Formats: sequence, structure tokens, C-alpha cells
Amino acid sequence: MRVTVNVRRRPDISDPQGTTVARALRDLGFEVGKVRIDKEITLEVDGDDAADVEAKVADMCSQLLANPVMDDFEIHVG
Repeated sequence: MRVTVNVRRRPDISDPQGTTVARALRDLGFEVGKVRIDKEITLEVDGDDAADVEAKVADMCSQLLANPVMDDFEIHVG
């Protein structure tokens, strides 16, 4: 089953990569405000039950794919 996970840094946590990209864009002459860098992870997970697959992927996120202290994540099964 195809699963997409969107991992986002929590709003109250600084995003150094986003800050660097924003600065570089401004140096290139682009007018940008705040930049945040997020991750999208696509997985193929064995299973036919969407709820079971989502639970497995949530466990993956908690253990490896996202930092539970700094990140939030959303799981999209299908």
C-alpha cells in the first residue's frame, strides 16, 4: 500500500535550513518572507488494512522518520 508522510518542523522550533534558504533567495534578489523546509516521504508498505498500515507508519515516524521533540507528521494512506 502506498503511504505518504509529511514531516514538518513545529512552528515554535527554529528551522536553520529554511533560514539559510531565505537568506540565499534574498541575496539572489527574490523577495521572500519566512521559509520553512519540510519533508515528504513516500513508502510502499505491505498490508491491505489501511488502519493497520497507518499504525505501522506512525510507529516508523515515532522511531525514525520524524523527531518527536521537534517535528509533527501527517500520514496519508492510499
